[in-house]
Amino acid sequence: MRFTPRGTRFFDLLADAAKNLVTATALLRELVAADPAEREPIAKRLHEVEHQGDELTHTIMVELNSSFVTPFDREDIQALAAKIDDVLDFTDTAADLAVLYRIGSFPPGTDVLVRVLCRAAELTASSMPGLAKVGDLEPFWIEINELENEADRVYRRILAHLFEPGGDALEVLKTKEVVEQFELAADAFEHLADVVQTIAVKES
Repeated sequence: MRFTPRGTRFFDLLADAAKNLVTATALLRELVAADPAEREPIAKRLHEVEHQGDELTHTIMVELNSSFVTPFDREDIQALAAKIDDVLDFTDTAADLAVLYRIGSFPPGTDVLVRVLCRAAELTASSMPGLAKVGDLEPFWIEINELENEADRVYRRILAHLFEPGGDALEVLKTKEVVEQFELAADAFEHLADVVQTIAVKES
């Protein structure tokens, strides 16, 4: 009775929402590699993706409130949608701040950190259609946790570079705030994977 045709709607919506993560992180990677003068249009495109994500999240909430039967606990569906939205918010904020703060070149390692986010996004998007058999997704949450650990290591190296003697204090603070959004996005990916693991435990 749990997996009714009505319930499959959530799998489709969550899969669509996760696809936005791939687009958003790819745009973030493009923005980091671009010249400062070329970043504003990229940031605008990313903001549009974030807006699409907001609309999908709203649709999931409406569907949740109008459904008598859901494929798994309502709070877990809500948590998955929220964590996907968190990733989009952090990527959008990073892009927006990079433009507003007129960040010049990003510190060494930033491209590596963004590649980690891209991999996490691709992994999440490819795994969301498997929610119907959530017990098979153990490799997903294991790899996401490994990616988050890698993001932590890269982020610490970026900070070490930023705080080397001789840097402009204001530029350091502005750049740190932008790069911190990348790290927060990595954390959000891990929190998303934790929700998937929680669902798997409940369903086992």
